[in-house]
Amino acid sequence: MRSYQDLDVYQRASTLFPRVYKMVRTWTIADQRELGSQIIRAANSIHANIAEGWGKTAPDFRRYLGNSLGSCDELRSHFNDAFNVGLMTEVDHKELIGEYGIVGKQLNKLKQNWR
Repeated sequence: MRSYQDLDVYQRASTLFPRVYKMVRTWTIADQRELGSQIIRAANSIHANIAEGWGKTAPDFRRYLGNSLGSCDELRSHFNDAFNVGLMTEVDHKELIGEYGIVGKQLNKLKQNWR
């Protein structure tokens, strides 16, 4: 592996981000400003923390992976909120919860195994 861009978890999270961003941009301005901005920041934070931590020491990179995992959990919680107030369809909710569930598992495994 020569770059953080080679990590499957980075590729998955960065590929999902535009979908999340575009979904939020279909909401009303008030919803975009409130819950939407939190969703976009959390989704962006996942792959950004991987990139930021890549060149650091192993313990520091694991800490950044922990931050990514926290953002992933936060995002999934926000998706539940968005679904519960009618901002997300059931299909989008199920798909994104599932995709970010995979991201969370990948982050956790990478964090545990990184040396």
